[in-house]
Amino acid sequence: MRLKTKSMKAQTKGQGDIIDLTNDLNKTLQKNEFSEGQLTVFVVGSTASISTIEFESGLVTDMKEAYEKIASRHHDYKHHETWGCDNGSSHVRATLQGPSLTIPFVNGKMTLGTWQQVVLLEFDTKARERKVIVQMMGE
Repeated sequence: MRLKTKSMKAQTKGQGDIIDLTNDLNKTLQKNEFSEGQLTVFVVGSTASISTIEFESGLVTDMKEAYEKIASRHHDYKHHETWGCDNGSSHVRATLQGPSLTIPFVNGKMTLGTWQQVVLLEFDTKARERKVIVQMMGE
């Protein structure tokens, strides 16, 4: 059993940006010559998340609308009073979604469905450079 940890960066445009990481993750698995095991993807920070989605424009729009209904950017968050900022919705959304995802892989490829991609969801109200930790465990 081997364990390897890598990191990658992703530049986001701010709240609502969704970035497809799938190809980069598959390349990382292949480059490190893993064939079978588990891949954990973790975003560093408290205002972004990792998940899976069918990465197409209609669903990306639907997700933005859903997050706005769940945790509106324009709500009066106590977090704003504490720090004098405007990203209370960002923290709520990221906490509900979660910072990481574990995916099994077989024959050097993640076992994703046909229309399933691994994505970084940006919830902060401004553009960010995100650090994503990729940990591979297996053979």
